[in-house]
Amino acid sequence: MKVRVKFCKYGPVRFIGHLDVMRFFQKCIRRAGIDVAYTTGFSPHQIMTFAAPLGVGLTSDGEYMDIECNSVTSSRDMLESLNRASAPGIEIVSVVLLPEGAGNAMASVAAAGYTVRFREGREPSFDYMGKLAEFYARPEIMITKETKKNTLTVNIRPGIYELQADPNSRAIHMLVDASSGGNIKPQQVMDAYAAWQGENLVENAYTIHRRDTFLNLADGGAPLRLAPMDAIGSPILEPLVDEERIRITREAQQRREEAAEEAKRLRREALAAKEAEQQEWKNSSKTQKIQEK
Repeated sequence: MKVRVKFCKYGPVRFIGHLDVMRFFQKCIRRAGIDVAYTTGFSPHQIMTFAAPLGVGLTSDGEYMDIECNSVTSSRDMLESLNRASAPGIEIVSVVLLPEGAGNAMASVAAAGYTVRFREGREPSFDYMGKLAEFYARPEIMITKETKKNTLTVNIRPGIYELQADPNSRAIHMLVDASSGGNIKPQQVMDAYAAWQGENLVENAYTIHRRDTFLNLADGGAPLRLAPMDAIGSPILEPLVDEERIRITREAQQRREEAAEEAKRLRREALAAKEAEQQEWKNSSKTQKIQEK
C-alpha cells in the first residue's frame, strides 16, 4: 500500500540539499518505526518517491513524498511518530493512503505555488508591485535556457498560470508549471520580469517560499483542475496490512539468505581447494628435496 506524506521545510534546514533530505527521511522512517517496504534486490532500500525537489535555500509548506508500506497504523499515529523522530525545520503535516493505481509523487506533479519577497535594500528600482499585471498580460515571456548541448530561447508565458502582486505584504504570488515537461522556476520569472524593465537583480535579492505542490485532476486535454497532491488520498483510520507486499518481502528475504548461504559454500570450497593445492605443493617440495639428497 502506498502512503503520501506532506511536510514543511523551513529554518536552517532550507540549506540542506535534496539528496540529504532523502537520507534524512530514510533514517527518520526507521526511527519512527514505520513498516516501510524495501526493494527485493540484493541491496534493498526503502521504496520512496519524492515530488518536485526543492531548491537549496527555499522554504516550503507543501513538500510531498510517497512511501510503500507493508502495514500502517493510522494517519494520526504515523504523523505523530514521524514528527517525534524528525528534526527542527522539517514538520510532517499530513499522512494519507493513496488509492490503488495512483501515480507516484514525482510523475503526478503538475504545478507549484510560490511567494517571492524582496529583501530590504535589495529591491529593484522600478515599481515591481505596480507593473506586474502589465508584465503578466504580455503574450510572450522569453527566457534563455542553457542545456548541456546548446542554448535555447523559450517562451514560458503558457506555463505561468497565475502572477499577482500583494501590496500589503509586498509579496509576489505565482502559480507555475512544475511538471517534468515544463518545470518553470520562480527565479526564471523574476529574472525575466527585471529584464523586461532593463534591469538586472542584485545577488540574493529575494526569498522564495513554496506554498504548495499540485496535481491535475482534469482528464487529458481538459482545462487544468489543480488540487494539492494529498487531495486524492484518504485518512487512515485503522490499522491495515498488505499481505501481498509482506509475502513478496519474505520471499525476497529468503532468496537473499539462500544466496548468502550459497556464497559462503562457494567460499568454503574455494578455501579448501586452495589449502589442498598448498598442501600438495608442500608434499611435492619435500619429495623433491629427498630425491636430491
